[in-house]
Amino acid sequence: MSRSLGNTNTACLVVLLAMALPWLAADASGQQSGTANGEWRHYTGSLDGSRYSPLDQIDASNFNDLEVAWRLKTDNFGDRPEYKLEGTPLMIDGVLYTTAGTRRAVIAIDATTGEVLWMHRMDEGRRGQASVRQLSGRGVAYWTDGRGDERILYMTIGYRLVALDAKTGREIPTFGDNGVVDLKVGVVYGRDTQIDLVEGEAAIHATPTIARDYVIVGATFDEGQAVRTHDNSKGIVRAYDVRTGELRWSFNTIPRPGEFGNETWLNESWAVNGNVGVWTQITADEELGLVYVPVETPSSDLYGGHRPGENLFAESIVCLDLETGERRWHFQIVHHPIWNMDLPGAPLLADLNVDGREVKAVAVPTKQSMLYIFDRETGEPVFPIEERPVPQGDVPGEWYSPTQPFPTKPPPYSRNEIRIPDDLIDFTPELRAQAIETMKRFKVGPVFTPPIRGDVDGLIATAAMGAMGGGTNWPGAGFDPETGIFYSHANNSSVNQLSVTEPPDGFSDIRYVSGVKGRNFRAPMAVADEARSSSPRYVAGGLPPGRGLNVEGLPIVKPPYGLLSAVDMNKGELLFQVPHGETPDAVRNHPALQGLDIPLTGQGGATTNVGLLVTKTLVILADPQETNPPDRPRGAMLRAYDKLTGEQVGAIYVPASQSGGPMTYMVDGRQYIIVAVSGRVYSGEYIAFALPE
Repeated sequence: MSRSLGNTNTACLVVLLAMALPWLAADASGQQSGTANGEWRHYTGSLDGSRYSPLDQIDASNFNDLEVAWRLKTDNFGDRPEYKLEGTPLMIDGVLYTTAGTRRAVIAIDATTGEVLWMHRMDEGRRGQASVRQLSGRGVAYWTDGRGDERILYMTIGYRLVALDAKTGREIPTFGDNGVVDLKVGVVYGRDTQIDLVEGEAAIHATPTIARDYVIVGATFDEGQAVRTHDNSKGIVRAYDVRTGELRWSFNTIPRPGEFGNETWLNESWAVNGNVGVWTQITADEELGLVYVPVETPSSDLYGGHRPGENLFAESIVCLDLETGERRWHFQIVHHPIWNMDLPGAPLLADLNVDGREVKAVAVPTKQSMLYIFDRETGEPVFPIEERPVPQGDVPGEWYSPTQPFPTKPPPYSRNEIRIPDDLIDFTPELRAQAIETMKRFKVGPVFTPPIRGDVDGLIATAAMGAMGGGTNWPGAGFDPETGIFYSHANNSSVNQLSVTEPPDGFSDIRYVSGVKGRNFRAPMAVADEARSSSPRYVAGGLPPGRGLNVEGLPIVKPPYGLLSAVDMNKGELLFQVPHGETPDAVRNHPALQGLDIPLTGQGGATTNVGLLVTKTLVILADPQETNPPDRPRGAMLRAYDKLTGEQVGAIYVPASQSGGPMTYMVDGRQYIIVAVSGRVYSGEYIAFALPE
């Protein structure tokens, strides 16, 4: 009898808890389970950032049998074709939700046929045109109370938070102002000046993060290499009530007087500096009630003489209380950032077993390919992190941190420095000799070697790896929650030229800018991309395009150019590194290499990194560049790897390079894999693959 009473009381307690805490009821209905039941409820699959699904219908034995189930071009969801489709759809109850097109339309799609069920668009006029973060963005967020209220939330090009009815696509009138919250309200510059609501600089590509009943959003700004003034909009993280749109809390990433960290902005430089935004995905632990925020660089990216000090919370992982927004702990990955090493991807929440000890961990992937792993409750490093002396610079007026933090484990998962001559091109002795001669005009050193003033003492720039475009970028990494193995596509060949130069006319309060000679990159993204393609952004002192980065059109470093890397986070050890991506046309067809046996090189590039998908047995990702091999038309390959060995076990054709993170789902017993592709000449398309019925 007593046992029966105990069970009844427990059941009643669960019911009462669910009634008292609606987010618990939502959890019971599958809201927080992410990829359970074949769904994909968050941008990264689950709130932990893992990009993991336990589905296993598609495996090594049948991956090559995949066929196109449906495809959806996104051209008609905007005012022009889109060549940079970055979305990862969600799938809930047989319906996909994502963004598409140059208007950032939100669409609901039948997950089995690709039929568009509804579409929501917002033409924001001049506010949208002035935005520094254009195009379709990366997707949406989903919330339900578990009792029939289902919502899709996204951030518009003009930086508004919109709540839609998931069944109809209509704006929810009880949320904010008829379904809309103006996120520019509350963004300031200087000491406390509200930015203009039309032209003011604040926008984002990332999706909201929804934990319990909070919608958590970041903010980001223009690229920081050629800012017109360092007194720019200031970073902020905010949480809103998912039902009403009411602001619940906010956190300043540039701390104000009286706030923790303000003293790290010497000479009151907090008041005349900006950026330090959160431009990528935020993750959360609902059980612990904690939010994990990856923070970017201050203005400007490569020069910080106008902001002496360590500059918290720039380039830090910050843990906030989910209910209040108060800082629980933080760790600054880069002190006084001057390399554009802003934290690029979602922090990964993994439950590890380290030397027999259970650890609730958060792992932070970086552009410098160093994986920082912390206890996510306390912020204590899981493996020791050492403050080590780093090279100092001599740019007039700059402030340099004497040390930077280095994890002792795991080792870097791709290159983050150039060793001469070991890392230089070695296809032929002649090519290596040219590379050695070219590198004499650059300052070369270990990671954290600072930028130089270009064309001084005969040197053009610092040649750096693991800075702007190295390692992991915005597509992020992933992991297997069952094994604790981390996976990332890593750029292994990006040689950035880091220099500063006197600014051209029209720039205010700026002593140096990032090697840019008179070009303003505050244009809309499409225009800026066109400008960058014709004149490389990281030009130092008028250096001709390509000089110092290649030898006879070949990458100056030797392959592999891009890697799929795996790290055992329980042990802090590299598990494997394998080349990812087909050998580029420029290498395979180069006259100097004809007749040579060139191994698979993989694919990297200036800022080339693609997201991945982890399933029960596979790691899946597509090539980041298009190629035109003799046996098939120009395009790329979607590849599958054995997730324990790194062996490629399958590959299927896609018509363009991967531009959005892949995901998987199951409907009516059939597993699908969907990936966004686009490129310079191939406009955006979502393609869904499945096994033959």
